[in-house]
Amino acid sequence: MTRVKWTVWLPLAVFAGFVALVALQLFRPAGREVESAMIGKPVPAFTLPPASADRPGLSLADLRDGKPKLLNVWASWCIPCAAEAPQLAALQRQGADIVSVAVRDTPDDVARFLARYGNPYSRIGADDLSQVQLGIGSSGVPETFVIDGQGIIRYQHIGDIREPDVAMLLGKLREAAR
Repeated sequence: MTRVKWTVWLPLAVFAGFVALVALQLFRPAGREVESAMIGKPVPAFTLPPASADRPGLSLADLRDGKPKLLNVWASWCIPCAAEAPQLAALQRQGADIVSVAVRDTPDDVARFLARYGNPYSRIGADDLSQVQLGIGSSGVPETFVIDGQGIIRYQHIGDIREPDVAMLLGKLREAAR
């Protein structure tokens, strides 16, 4: 009788392990959200021109006025941005100061979007090259950041704001005021 060495089975065992690892990743895919590395750090210096004729632009100085704010990163071409509009309006009605960065947009498209979905923003900066968006660690639109009164990023909400998120974001704003 011939005895089979264990080294003959080693390639099969390695292959089986690889197949098991791939199958595990297929059934449990990695998250597609990228959390900002800037949480707890100051917003980088910037100055953006207005993206809308009826609102001023946005700069770091506006975020360092001693009052916490929501910084919403959005675009007129973004479908989830339209979906979150009622929640942004609810946040504004409840006292949230919401400033925004319009990413890769035109003034006409911004104006049409705001006319259709409402304008909860006190300031709207035009980020034509996504420099501010990338500088604060935003990986897409929409995203909303809680910025304390000293310009420090305290929280990042990835994706559109939904109804249950309104109370949570108001709580994060209250925390940032301390």
